[in-house]
Amino acid sequence: MVEFNLLGIPVRIETSFWLTIALLGYLSSGGNLLVMALFVIAAFISILVHEMGHALMVRKYRLPTEIILSSFGGYATFPPGILSRAQVFLVTLAGPLLQAIFGGIIYYIYDSYLKFHLPPTNIHLFFIFLIWISLIWALFNCLPIIPYDGGRMLEALLGPRRIKTTIMIGIITAGLAIVWGLLNQQPFIVIFMGLAAWQNYQLYQHHNRW
Repeated sequence: MVEFNLLGIPVRIETSFWLTIALLGYLSSGGNLLVMALFVIAAFISILVHEMGHALMVRKYRLPTEIILSSFGGYATFPPGILSRAQVFLVTLAGPLLQAIFGGIIYYIYDSYLKFHLPPTNIHLFFIFLIWISLIWALFNCLPIIPYDGGRMLEALLGPRRIKTTIMIGIITAGLAIVWGLLNQQPFIVIFMGLAAWQNYQLYQHHNRW
């Protein structure tokens, strides 16, 4: 486990984060260890930017926060029951928004200058990873599926009384994404969305008991 402070915000990186990102990098690189390392570094930077978006917005409301990176991503903590639904929506939106802006800025810098002046090495691949992970992760997280940011934003919009509607929208969206992944031979999408669909189904069953 790695721990440090960034802009006064505690950051904790669990071993499961490195293992998961390394596995994704290994599969994406075809077993090339150097390419895998570049993928891991780019993913770490991009996901940290994403979580900093959440954490900085929490700090804007003068609340304590901590970033924890684990397994398939991470989260920024904040005390429950204090923020309004509108504030929770903004805190949730801030993560993918900052990540997308970051990806767009890196794309502009790389496309307009760096790709013409950097030597022909794997550093180009690093920037490509950084750009696409940032943009795709931000977009992926905005799908209206709990526990992704899009699901949490939808939950904040619809409110606790419509939580089963939020969950059902998540199940349908995940199901459509699974079909898309199968048709386009995208095993990562199928796996991630399959797990999300199962989580949402269990969540729906839980709320059905009440």
